[in-house]
Amino acid sequence: MGGFVGRILKVNLTNGNIKEERLEESFYRKWFGCTGFVSLIYQEMESRTDPLGPGNILGLTTGVLTGTPTPFSGSFTAVGKSPLTGTWGEARGGGFFGPELKRAGYDAVFFYGKSDRPVYLMIKDDDIRIVDADESWGKLTSETETMIRESQGDKAIQVACIGPAGEKRSRISAIINDGRAAARSGLGAVMGSKNLKAVAVRGRGTIPIKDLDKARELRKNFVEKFKKPPMFKTVAKYGTTAAIPGSILMGDSPVKNWGGEPKDFTNPNSISGEALLKYVQRDYGCWGCDLRCGAIVKVPSGPYAVQTHRPEYETLAAFGSMCLDDNLESIIYANWICNEYGLDTISAGGVVAFAIECYENGLITSKDTDGLELKWGDAEAIVELTKKIAKREGFGDVLAEGVKMAAERIGRGSEAYAMHICGQEVPMHDPRLIKSPFTRRLGLVYTVDATPARHTVTLGGYANVALGVCMFLGAYGGLAGGYQNLYDFLAAVAGWNVTAEEMKVVSDRIATMRQAFNVREGFKPSDFRLPDRILGKPPLASGPNAGVTLNPEPEARDYFAKMGWDYETGKPSREKLTELGLEEVIKDFY
Repeated sequence: MGGFVGRILKVNLTNGNIKEERLEESFYRKWFGCTGFVSLIYQEMESRTDPLGPGNILGLTTGVLTGTPTPFSGSFTAVGKSPLTGTWGEARGGGFFGPELKRAGYDAVFFYGKSDRPVYLMIKDDDIRIVDADESWGKLTSETETMIRESQGDKAIQVACIGPAGEKRSRISAIINDGRAAARSGLGAVMGSKNLKAVAVRGRGTIPIKDLDKARELRKNFVEKFKKPPMFKTVAKYGTTAAIPGSILMGDSPVKNWGGEPKDFTNPNSISGEALLKYVQRDYGCWGCDLRCGAIVKVPSGPYAVQTHRPEYETLAAFGSMCLDDNLESIIYANWICNEYGLDTISAGGVVAFAIECYENGLITSKDTDGLELKWGDAEAIVELTKKIAKREGFGDVLAEGVKMAAERIGRGSEAYAMHICGQEVPMHDPRLIKSPFTRRLGLVYTVDATPARHTVTLGGYANVALGVCMFLGAYGGLAGGYQNLYDFLAAVAGWNVTAEEMKVVSDRIATMRQAFNVREGFKPSDFRLPDRILGKPPLASGPNAGVTLNPEPEARDYFAKMGWDYETGKPSREKLTELGLEEVIKDFY
């Protein structure tokens, strides 16, 4: 046994029953972990389950490489049915929670049912208890972490929790740990629906590794190579914010709720990574990470005085260029709101931009918005509206459901300004930028992945995610040998001689099971489409993306054919299911 512990927890919050289950090595070789636990949820969750009902199953899962000497291996993944889209939902989180869970002796923990009162789960190695959370209910995420650590008398406890947004079941709410967010899919609302405030973990065990000396040697060699290129120093200094002015100017970052052009955001340098440096107090990294792309920032005075985590690229674009807000301090403050109340910043910025455009076009008035005058670039109004969304107060209660449901409630043609795919707000990369291979591909990725509107997945690359490593291993790991590192570390950690072909098979298996989940829930490929505005209908008149109209359908049809899925129904073929060893799915479809 190497890499995995071989034990998972199943916690029934309705009756308080906690059960340990052991898994064989064959399971991990077949699924790797993390998002690969879709297989368990598929088998145990009834179809057409209400995602905010007790029948939804929420998992916090790790992968084979999580918490090992492998670089970028501080990951865990939250999995379940998304209340935002109704599809398969997952969200990756960084920090220290995942490795701590494995050191406590568990590869994953799954929650069933619903508690009749606020609770949190405390895992201290084999001492596992459901603890009353009345005192922390309603508290911010940082307050919750502190309260749990103090009540348990252990500052080393790792906490994954929700804030008030998740408690109030906002469909754009996130799970927060270490200032990091498992943000997409609205799975924070699932925790809230179960009255589960937090999962706290303290582990004193070790993670089994087949050849620890070899794993350490591989890590040493990787880090030596990785730190040499200039890219390392750039990302280590600025994090994901390094290139945002250039991204705006080149047409990558969306402007004015996807309807504008770079010229509409006249001061992109105002929200740059360089501009952020004056606020940086110190940097930090997730477990076992030498890149350390995170930082603590402080606005010392003024209306947005706060100390919090440095906004990521997605946050700066969502609240900056999307809303035409060039007040960096206000964006830092909006980021603090999202972290502390537990909101996905991509979705939060998206609903704010949607609301501003609805207001500008007379679809809503100050009577609808509790007196707020919503204008492009109005930092004060943007921050106040973000607070309302976080607290589900007034008009914020409408927007807390995400742009799709908000548009359904507002009506009056507001659907034209709701930039989402199957309910999920679109990330901050414009597929109309066809000059870039990355963004051009997103026109397809956004619409064919089982978790729609996601920029951190790649077609067929699910095994990378399932292993429990950060996407940066792929994004920047090429500087030190690329994906060969995964094979080398799998050999050292798990003792598996995985080939590229096997990696593809595992990727296809995970992708197909996620696809099967969606088909069973009643979704078809036609439900996953880009909004006309993002397709370029009509095309922009000027700027980097002028004249571009996208038609992702031919590529999507080709992708479905190669995956062995029917493009009209989305259903995987019997032959593909048999090939991938998914006999348990065949009976549902054939």
